[in-house]
Amino acid sequence: MLSLHDKIVAITGASGGIGEATARLLARRGAAVVLAARRGERIDAIARDIREEGGRAATCVVDVTRAEDLQRLVSTTIDRYGRLDVLVNNAGVAPISPLADLDTESWSAMIDVNLRGTLNGIAAVLPVFRDQGAGHLVSIISVAGLHGTSPSMAVYAATKNAVRTVHEGLRTESTDGVVRTTAVSPGYIRTDLADSMTDPRIRERTRTTMDAVGIPPEAVARAVVFAVEQPGDVEIGEINVRPTVQA
Repeated sequence: MLSLHDKIVAITGASGGIGEATARLLARRGAAVVLAARRGERIDAIARDIREEGGRAATCVVDVTRAEDLQRLVSTTIDRYGRLDVLVNNAGVAPISPLADLDTESWSAMIDVNLRGTLNGIAAVLPVFRDQGAGHLVSIISVAGLHGTSPSMAVYAATKNAVRTVHEGLRTESTDGVVRTTAVSPGYIRTDLADSMTDPRIRERTRTTMDAVGIPPEAVARAVVFAVEQPGDVEIGEINVRPTVQA
């Protein structure tokens, strides 16, 4: 595999969980990383840790539902490092509940963050990748969007299915070798995703399952690094990462 020392990577949702683990691992492998999230103090602390360990890291406060924030993330990265090689679309929320609850506010939140946030990232980086002649879009999706859905997850799974469809569309439009795409779908990972769940019973059930069978976010980070470190003529289109005991 290629060295990551020449890679510049921006990561949304980098204040914890998969995003944080990915930023730390990429930095240890030599990439320069720009951490993006709404929690500025948290990403600043992570970036300091990375720099203290000898890595390269910067931060940018971003709300992925705002297209201008993604544009600012891209411009900040280029101003700092001169280019942007990879965008990791990781930000996501899961305020799941039965459709019968009619929690339309949560439906909108999942659409805005999970789907619109990904589209905002694509809109921000695609012109840059085209101008550079190369670029790599990595999106953290979910195994919930692979085959049907579990009870209470209809809207969440729908947003993840939509992102997968967008990824496939971008792939088919990018066979000129300029833009690579990778969809990474985690199963049960020990993160704070359950904190965004508004139904207390579902939240507690999810936390219990994560504690029982979940694997660490570093497992997903390793999958991202594997895709990113491939040579330019190789595209890892999709990776599913789940505990071996998950059905």
